[in-house]
Amino acid sequence: MDIIDLKKQLAGVSDPRRQWGNLKHLLIDILVIGMCTILCDGEDFVDMEEYGNDKTEWLQGFLALPHGIPDSDTFRRVFEVVNPKELANCLRSWLDGERTRRQVCLDGKTVCGSGNSEHVALHVVTAWAEEARLSLGELAVDEKSNEITAIPKLLDLIDVEGEVVSIDAMGCQTDIADKIRNRKADYLLAVKGNQGHLFEDIAAYFDDCDDLPHEKWRGKLEKGHGRIERRSVMTAPADWLDDRAKWHDIQTVICSIGTRITDDVEVTTKRYYISSLRAPPEKFAEQIRNHWSIENHLHWALDVTFREDQSRAKKDNSPLNLNVLRKFALPILHACKVGRLSAQKKRKKAARNPDFLNQLLFSQK
Repeated sequence: MDIIDLKKQLAGVSDPRRQWGNLKHLLIDILVIGMCTILCDGEDFVDMEEYGNDKTEWLQGFLALPHGIPDSDTFRRVFEVVNPKELANCLRSWLDGERTRRQVCLDGKTVCGSGNSEHVALHVVTAWAEEARLSLGELAVDEKSNEITAIPKLLDLIDVEGEVVSIDAMGCQTDIADKIRNRKADYLLAVKGNQGHLFEDIAAYFDDCDDLPHEKWRGKLEKGHGRIERRSVMTAPADWLDDRAKWHDIQTVICSIGTRITDDVEVTTKRYYISSLRAPPEKFAEQIRNHWSIENHLHWALDVTFREDQSRAKKDNSPLNLNVLRKFALPILHACKVGRLSAQKKRKKAARNPDFLNQLLFSQK
């Protein structure tokens, strides 16, 4: 894929503006410049105007630009009304391709800078394909508590058949387990104190499981960042649970044990999970660790690489549309292997060199 292919993909987004009157700028021109700006170290609508002005001669090679480069107010007004779902689907239809997906992680993130006294901060629930490092879908909700209602709606929008869906404790709900199984996927749900005695029952089982059915896997010592860590996982069949009937096809309960030594101080934490899978403990250890990729490879990258929490876009669809552009820039940056360049360095290089921007896009195929 090159810049021409990007233009073809974004042509599928419908123009929400009135098609009569004084429309000076083509929607496709605005969308392509917007995506290029995000890939080239830009953050907001002012950056889109500046990038366009800096690269006008290059952009004229494939964009019409009948009235030159739009100003920042035009970019803002258009991204306020463009349908985020259409924008995401057009980008996803190309980026998803034949990429491998074995686990889908669901979690929410608040865009802190998008809120003020007049606007509630945008909170986005994302379905993240861990291995492909690709967003499969997203829904905006008003508050974190609404993740419970957003997750089933998001599952209806994506194909998860044959995959494992992992969710933190917010999604440990019987209705969500039903939805995942009805979508022909398996679930891995973190358990805390929000489901009656489920947490206490599982914790008590593993605290006294020496004479009870269970399997254990012990990971290797890992050293780094000034600490020593070891992860272990114990699993047991779920047929002893009193409320087993509530959980659709529940097969396994899991205890993940993390031991960390920092400055000679040892701290041990235990986390508990339920799953519709039967698998050895080392497999669950992999899936539990994979789930954190949505924090490390998506949420952290959005804040550090793209400075998302500093974004001041607030009105209508603009914060979600910028969130979509950032999330689809991530797999593009990740797929292009250039020495030891970080994603941030790749963005700066793409801003300086249009040929490198084309290299980033071409690396998707």
